[in-house]
Amino acid sequence: FYGGLIGAAASCLVYIRRNNLPLWKFTDALAPSVALGNVLGRIGCLMNGCCYGRETSVPWAIQFPRGHDTFPDHAAYPSHVHPTQIYDSLLSLGLYFGLAWLYRHRKFEGQVFASYLLCYAVTRSVVEVFRGDYPVRYFGGMTPAHLVSIAIFATGAVLYWKLSRNAVKVA
Repeated sequence: FYGGLIGAAASCLVYIRRNNLPLWKFTDALAPSVALGNVLGRIGCLMNGCCYGRETSVPWAIQFPRGHDTFPDHAAYPSHVHPTQIYDSLLSLGLYFGLAWLYRHRKFEGQVFASYLLCYAVTRSVVEVFRGDYPVRYFGGMTPAHLVSIAIFATGAVLYWKLSRNAVKVA
């Protein structure tokens, strides 16, 4: 997802510059929809079996069919895993509603987009704690998405701070 987000952001930036559109108004309008798109994307992950969670015994654990591409026959087959795709979908749905509300109540241009970056980095980091599909972890258990989340959160924090200080008030 992060690769797609960064690529889409770069493409949008080129489009916005070429067409002389207001950058922060444009990103504020798109941010809630990006969160909503992630809801649907993670349901696709669930149907595909990717982005699965660690083995668990929680009552809401899920099990993929034996022989599914997610767990080839030669791999260790966990009996039940965290439904991390559902966790991410529900958190993104909550983020969508929060951003849609913020859009109607924003104080400055860019606030919704910066808030999206901050909030998604946090929600994604929470879900990553339960992920089981990473063979390698860094710095005592961090996934690659944790590391990207740190950069995304820092970017969101800097944007929020700079944009609020040089606020272009919303009309």
